[in-house]
Amino acid sequence: MNRTPLQRTATAVLPGLVTAAAAVLPAYLLHWLFPWLPVLTTAVVLGLLAANLPGISPAVAGPLKPGLSLAARRLMRAGIVLLGLKVSLVDIAGLGWTALLLIAALVGAAFAGTYLVCRAFRLPGQEPLLIASGFSICGVSAIGAMAAARRVRHEDTVVPIALVTLCGTLAIGVLPLLGSLLDLPAETLGIWAGASVHDVGQVVATAQTAGTAALAAAVVVKLARVVLLAPLAAAAGLLGRRSARGEQTPGKLPPLVPLFVAGFLALIVVRTTGVLPESVLSAAAVVQEVFFAAALFALGAGVRFRALFVSGFRALAAALVSWFLIGGLGLALALTLSR
Repeated sequence: MNRTPLQRTATAVLPGLVTAAAAVLPAYLLHWLFPWLPVLTTAVVLGLLAANLPGISPAVAGPLKPGLSLAARRLMRAGIVLLGLKVSLVDIAGLGWTALLLIAALVGAAFAGTYLVCRAFRLPGQEPLLIASGFSICGVSAIGAMAAARRVRHEDTVVPIALVTLCGTLAIGVLPLLGSLLDLPAETLGIWAGASVHDVGQVVATAQTAGTAALAAAVVVKLARVVLLAPLAAAAGLLGRRSARGEQTPGKLPPLVPLFVAGFLALIVVRTTGVLPESVLSAAAVVQEVFFAAALFALGAGVRFRALFVSGFRALAAALVSWFLIGGLGLALALTLSR
C-alpha cells in the first residue's frame, strides 16, 4: 500500500519525537531525587549521553534523528511562546522608570561585555552572539530566539545552551551563599538573582532560599529582562535581513520578527490583561518546562563530544568570565535599587 508524503513524514519523525518526550521523565525523576539538579540541565546531559554512548548513538544518529531535529526546533519555539504567559507588564511597570532604565542598561552592558569576552577567547561562528544573548536576557529562550532570527543551525546552539544552563545551575548554590556572607537583605538578594541569573526557573530556585520577599523581587526584575527578548530578536532579524540582501531573493529574506516571537509578545498581552486564571498559568508553566526539556534533550542528542570540545574549553573559560561580569553588574544594580 502506497503511503502519502504526509504519512511518510510522520513515520520518519515519530520515533524521535517519542524519544524526546520520553526523555523528560528521567529528567524529572533525577530532579526529584536530587532537587539541586535542574530539569533542563539534566535533559541536556541525557541528550549528550544518548548521542555518545556506543549502544544508543547509532539509533540517535540514524532513525531517531529526523524526529529529534524537529523536536529541537519546534518545541523550543513553543516553549518561548508560552514564556510570554509569565510576563505581566503591570508588574514590570511597578518597578518605576528609574529601575527599568537601569535594568535595560544592565542588559546592554551584560550583552556587550559577554560578546567581547567571547570574541577575546576566539569562539567560533555565532557562539559569541548566542552566549551573549543567553547570559544577558533569559538563558535558553534567548539563545533559541536569536538562533532563529539569525538562522543558526540548531546543532550550533548546543555549546551556548550547555554553558548557560551550567552557569545558571552554579548560581543556584553560589548566590545564596555569597548573599549570606555579605549579609544582604532578602530583597537585595532577590534583585541580584533577578538581574544576573539566566533562566526564569533558575532565578526562582536561587531566590526562594531567602523567602517570599526575595522571590517576589527576583521574579519581577527577571521578567523585566525577559521583555527585552522581543527587541533583541527584532534587531537580530533586521541585521540578518541586511546581510542577506543581495545574496538571496526578497522572498527568502529572514523575517524581521520570527513568528514565535510574535506569539511570545501576544501572550504577554494576554497575561497582562489578567483574563487567565492562576490554574491555567500554572499549567502553562509546566507545559513550557516540558517543551524546553524535550527540546534540550533533542539538542544534546545531536552533538558528538568531539565536536563539543572543539571550542568547549575556551567557551567554558569565556562563560565563567562572563558569569562573574554579569554577577558583578547584577550586584551593583541590586545595591543601587535597595537604597
